[in-house]
Amino acid sequence: MIVLNVTYRCRPGMRGEFLSRIHAEGLDASSRAEQGNIKYDYYFPENDGDALLLIEKWSGQNALAEHALTPHFKRLQELKPVYVLETAVERFEGQY
Repeated sequence: MIVLNVTYRCRPGMRGEFLSRIHAEGLDASSRAEQGNIKYDYYFPENDGDALLLIEKWSGQNALAEHALTPHFKRLQELKPVYVLETAVERFEGQY
């Protein structure tokens, strides 16, 4: 299993709009529906009003690689420059 903690540092005041856009376009739902997806959920860190945390769990590298080829993944990459200043990714592998 692969777990990704993706932290988006959003432009000031744009976190909510970014997440609303993700929901409105169904990008999160499409990711959850992929074969090999175990978890795909967004969270608001309590102490940082401009951060958005995405926790993803995938069954393995093949599922994650396929995810990166999907239209909804590509759409998220197109949206990021509008809403996000930087992205940090933590990757964990093993049995969870």
